[in-house]
Amino acid sequence: MTADGPTLARSYGVPVDFTRMPEEATTVEFPISTQTPTPPPVRELPAAHRPLKLHVRVRHGVRRPHNWLQLVRFGAVGASGYVVNLVVFAVCVHILRMDYRIAAVIAWIVSVLNNFWFNRHWTFGAKEAHPVRQGVRFFTVSLLAFGFTYAVLIVLVKDVGLTKVLAQAIAIAAGMPLNFVGQKLWSFKA
Repeated sequence: MTADGPTLARSYGVPVDFTRMPEEATTVEFPISTQTPTPPPVRELPAAHRPLKLHVRVRHGVRRPHNWLQLVRFGAVGASGYVVNLVVFAVCVHILRMDYRIAAVIAWIVSVLNNFWFNRHWTFGAKEAHPVRQGVRFFTVSLLAFGFTYAVLIVLVKDVGLTKVLAQAIAIAAGMPLNFVGQKLWSFKA
């Protein structure tokens, strides 16, 4: 320490006297700007790493024969589920005398179990993936599609006046495209 105040001896032996520092060396002034700072430019990913737009994915998808084969298989599994659904629905409505709305739920549960097994093992060949994860995704998509078909069923019976089994048949067919896209792109990712 010197007589004038504390000093700091640097490693190279030169003392620094802090009491003699000018004011501008100890204060920092930030310029006040009224302009908004411009963000740094966004770096674009190389074309190979950019996600494709939906219409491009669809265009590429329809050119692959494998996707058409999956659609045919999905249709065959759907047809079997369609028959299972209609048979269970008809039995519940006509033989067991259940309300058609409850019968629709029971028929959906039975047919969705049928469809999960066949789609997992035959349509998408997704046996390697974890079955519980696939099952949760499959039932989620199926439930969303069922919500749509259920609404169509109610409208066809109450507002249009169709017979219950015919309305169920039309409602299931109306929900098939929604179900296929969801199962392909999310449940089984084939």
